[in-house]
Amino acid sequence: MVSDVHRTLFKGGVFLYPPTDRDPGGKLRLLYEANPIAYIVEQAGGRATDGERRILDIQPEHIHQRTPLALGGRAEMEEFDKVRGGVGEPARR
Repeated sequence: MVSDVHRTLFKGGVFLYPPTDRDPGGKLRLLYEANPIAYIVEQAGGRATDGERRILDIQPEHIHQRTPLALGGRAEMEEFDKVRGGVGEPARR
């Protein structure tokens, strides 16, 4: 994940690790995968979300809690939100 996010920050785009039917709560662990990388991305001027809220605003309920993740530069994430239907809203087709 680190090398993919590094490339995303330098070349643009959106890094996406969405929920799946098998893992509706996501696969990345909030406390030691999603939060550290979200902090770095936000310090670089980007955004990180689980599709509904900012990753760094999620209050962990247990140490191994998992979460979906979408992150990228501010402009790319704004486009992602438009395509997806907006943060917190279901995608419109």
